[in-house]
Amino acid sequence: MTRLSIAPRARDDAAVAAVAERFARRVRAVPPGTCPLAFELAFLQASAAQTCGKCVPCRDGLPQLAALLSRVASCEADEEDVARMRALAEMVRDTSDCAIGYEAAAALLDGLDAFSDELESHLRLGRCRKGVGQTVPCETLCPAHVDVPGYIACVAAGAHADAVNVVRKDNPFPTACAFVCEHPCEARCRRALIDAPVNIRGIKRYAVDAAPADTVAPPPRSVDTARTVAVIGGGPSGLTCAYFCALMGHRVTVFEARERLGGMMRYGIPAYRFPRERLDEDIRGIMQAGTITVRCGVEVDAETLRDIAGTYHAVYVAVGAQAGKGLSLIGAETEGVLSAVELLGAVGDGELPDFSGKRVAVVGGGNVAMDCARTAVRAGAEEVSVVYRRRREDMTALAAEVESAVAEGVELVTLEAPERIECDEEGRCAALVTRPQMIGPVKRGRPAPVAADKPERRMPVDVVLIAVGQDVVTAPFEEFGMRVDRGRLVADERLRAEGFEHVFVGGDCQTGPATVIRAIAAGKVAACNIDEHLGYHHKLAYEVKVPSALPSDRTPMGRVELGERPARERKRDFTNVEMGMSGEEVAQECGRCLRCDQFGCGVLEGGREQYA
Repeated sequence: MTRLSIAPRARDDAAVAAVAERFARRVRAVPPGTCPLAFELAFLQASAAQTCGKCVPCRDGLPQLAALLSRVASCEADEEDVARMRALAEMVRDTSDCAIGYEAAAALLDGLDAFSDELESHLRLGRCRKGVGQTVPCETLCPAHVDVPGYIACVAAGAHADAVNVVRKDNPFPTACAFVCEHPCEARCRRALIDAPVNIRGIKRYAVDAAPADTVAPPPRSVDTARTVAVIGGGPSGLTCAYFCALMGHRVTVFEARERLGGMMRYGIPAYRFPRERLDEDIRGIMQAGTITVRCGVEVDAETLRDIAGTYHAVYVAVGAQAGKGLSLIGAETEGVLSAVELLGAVGDGELPDFSGKRVAVVGGGNVAMDCARTAVRAGAEEVSVVYRRRREDMTALAAEVESAVAEGVELVTLEAPERIECDEEGRCAALVTRPQMIGPVKRGRPAPVAADKPERRMPVDVVLIAVGQDVVTAPFEEFGMRVDRGRLVADERLRAEGFEHVFVGGDCQTGPATVIRAIAAGKVAACNIDEHLGYHHKLAYEVKVPSALPSDRTPMGRVELGERPARERKRDFTNVEMGMSGEEVAQECGRCLRCDQFGCGVLEGGREQYA
């Protein structure tokens, strides 16, 4: 009689799984600047180690491909080696029995195409392309290249004002980024090799809570240059440019269409995520930088632009993406249908809508859709639903924002595409009709929805909020003579507007809707290039001494997360929902930083992304 055992057949599988998780952490933390061909080689070698040995293409082909790619990565190959590698990879892809073989070969072929310039450099020049070389992950992946290890070290030492000024060396909105930054700096944090990325944004939040930005004096202003700079738009990008230009000694005038500064930080981000008084702290800090004159309530048309361009030595256009996109739906003009920008803009002006007892549907799946849904909850809506044509995991909103919305009672209606809006006898919104979708092939990095063979769904609603994107109002700038492409103002990589010597463009109006930190980064780049255009090369005087690095604590430790007020309380008001760290928590989190600026690549030439 056969005896069975409950023991696993391969007794080391559990241990291998632990090694695999460790390997996965290393992949997630791949350093910026890694040679793409070297990384492709590592992937191919790992794939070869997974072969079961059954089919020859996988068993013998993957090691041969790895050997050929190793020659390429080492700059020892020629065109014939590459042609042989491509032919072999195509054979492995087309004849392997399972995905271990054919997916590895397909990934190699895709990589050779994606990294064709790097391949050419290895073959022709015998070296990697310029820019390849590891850098400090958090500094590199922050669009503004903030000295992250520096301000973490200051916070750890209790020097909170110094931490604020370390941030302001590259980013004059430390408070804004402490509350609403999507923290791309954490994506490749080297601490992830041990446990999890450092909570960089949470540490910054502790710093600005301990030392509000408007209580910390900015660096000294350079000598007055008598040069004038006009900034069109008082949002994050425009104010960043104004701040740095003022510190450089230039005289700046900011033209803002609305009555108050802040742009989409004031008129697009609800106060429960970013309290207005905290935004004003950053703005007051910026105004202390030098000669900055603000003219609010000024709508800039083509004639005004001509006058400004003829009066000022340089002009920076940073008007953002302030117009809401619509949907081509039957009934889109019905009473009760609003754009997300319209709603959030009114809330930013202090005009909270009354949705008491109403059923609200929000169309979209991004952060703006979540902001609208959570605002509707606070405006007294009886029911709030987010209608999205893809799956929940395909939403572009931050996972934390989606979870918070659900906790506050928002229903997610996924795989439903808006079809039309029905109205009642009085012409008011009565229902949103949707067409069910099913998820299909991946297109541009995300699975695309296709219509499903299911009946339409009718959702009785009183209000429909359209949150499917934002547009740039380009007409005045086109009339002025600036080039527009696909709804965006065109500029080169130095942000100079095409066809103009002294006009620069940046932020959402140039890139399309993006994040606050990307807009800030554009403002910083514009200020530096405007300074060069005016004939200067200022280096700003930041006199903060960053504490020396202590030995790294390599003990695996849990990451401190920022908590939120209970949903049943926070959904009734616009008070900030997020709670900061305690002193004990921030000390532990700062202690997890491995100080990559001082250990490893950070001390190499080119190992840090630092510029004034």
